[in-house]
Amino acid sequence: MMVAARRILFRGWVLLAYLAIFAPVVMIVTISFFQQEIVSFPPEGLTLRWYWNAWQRPEFARGFVSSLQIAALATVIGVPIGTAAALALVRSSLPGRGAFNSLLLGPLAVPGVVAGAALYMFYVRTENFLDQDIIATLGGLIAGHTLLTIPWTVRLVAASLQGLDRAAEEAAANLGARPFTVFRRVTLPMMRPGIVAASMFSFIQSFENLDLTMLLVGPGRSTLPVAMLSYLEFRIDPTLAAVATVQILLVGILMAVTDHFVKLSRVI
Repeated sequence: MMVAARRILFRGWVLLAYLAIFAPVVMIVTISFFQQEIVSFPPEGLTLRWYWNAWQRPEFARGFVSSLQIAALATVIGVPIGTAAALALVRSSLPGRGAFNSLLLGPLAVPGVVAGAALYMFYVRTENFLDQDIIATLGGLIAGHTLLTIPWTVRLVAASLQGLDRAAEEAAANLGARPFTVFRRVTLPMMRPGIVAASMFSFIQSFENLDLTMLLVGPGRSTLPVAMLSYLEFRIDPTLAAVATVQILLVGILMAVTDHFVKLSRVI
């Protein structure tokens, strides 16, 4: 009886945890179909006009394209750097690996506003020193987003490396394969789940970032989260819920496709 009661209690807590996680998502999706402009319950009816309204607003389209561009470039730049850093931390015998690991993973624990303000002040000093525009430029924004991707890559790739059996690498080396050949033909394919997972999470982190982007974005260029915040300053209607629903759908599809080819449960 006690075992059954504990099992029921455990399942109840798990159910409450899932409800706490998915309730905001379900609420946003539901509100995106409300007919009335001012959200109230119960809804007066259901409609798709807020999705059409979001489609017709050019700032959302431009922000979506900019977010895709920045996230893709930051991922392409940051994931190889983070992968090399993770490989060095796990496989090398460099002194101070713990300190380097904490340094690379530190941005995950720093609030986005603090990181954005610190990076902004660094850009100001760098501009004064180099006499070159960095703030409010596409390059400066991509560099800032690249810093977001490196900690995720180090964390996920290092986790995948720690779970690898090195017997295959040792066998390839004993058979005469050169170190680079061993890495390219044996190690890199075994690291693929971690690299793919790191690429996906890095892309999502960059695509949905607001705190850091808001401090570095320049006039005439806006990402989708910044465009949504700007829209909220003047209007309160379910259009933002419609845009957020599309974001949730895209992220869900990306995770489902990634999990189909690379089981994320092996890495995360």
